[in-house]
Amino acid sequence: MKKIFAALLSASFLLSPMVVSQASADDHRRPHVVVQKKVVVRSHWKKGYRVNASERRRFSDVNDYRRYRLAPPPRGYRWVRADNDYLLIGVTSGIISSIIAGR
Repeated sequence: MKKIFAALLSASFLLSPMVVSQASADDHRRPHVVVQKKVVVRSHWKKGYRVNASERRRFSDVNDYRRYRLAPPPRGYRWVRADNDYLLIGVTSGIISSIIAGR
């Protein structure tokens, strides 16, 4: 029984490089696929821009502005996070008063 087990074990050691070389040869025959992704990081927010209602739905309110080292918002304004930017917008008008780029 031990001789059979030893023979099978040694055969597996001898055959494994051949199996691996066949698999690597198959990889070289396949055409290479190149995936290109264009990433443009650009903020389209500008001071004085009026934010419409559909854009406001994407924003998340920043209630703990000290955590992000932002100044306290004046009365009638609030800090919101849009993508990676922090915007100080008027509550009623929706006009952007200040923009802080996130890190």
